[in-house]
Amino acid sequence: MAPTLHLLCGLPGSGKTTRARALQAAGAGAVLSGDAWLCRLYPDDAEAAARDERRGLVEDLQWVLAERLLTSGVSVILDWGLWTRAERDHYRQRARDLGAQVETVFLDASFDTLWERVAERNADLPAGTFSISIEELREWVGMFEAPTAEELLR
Repeated sequence: MAPTLHLLCGLPGSGKTTRARALQAAGAGAVLSGDAWLCRLYPDDAEAAARDERRGLVEDLQWVLAERLLTSGVSVILDWGLWTRAERDHYRQRARDLGAQVETVFLDASFDTLWERVAERNADLPAGTFSISIEELREWVGMFEAPTAEELLR
């Protein structure tokens, strides 16, 4: 059976990391989390601009690892957010070119629910997470492209 690339799509507070951990616990694959690596590599860096710049570098490295895992028959769970359809399409195609199956998992929640979860997390930041302001969350909601029903079937 071909390995699967699980694309976890959603905003902060939507439950991506919780779902990623559940999938991994069920044997669905190895989790690659950009936030976890960023916190480990840059533990004292709370500056959002630097974090965003470094995120691209970390995700590039994680994708190299994901390709190696997929070509070795190991499924991968990307806990990245994948906010645009273009980004999801890109990784979906790359995984299929490697012979992997792809599952897009969309985790949706209202703004109030997202903020409630993020604010609770901000109060006692677990390892592998960053503090997020309500202003950042509002901005990100405006940038996010939710997948359509048709995209989720692809």
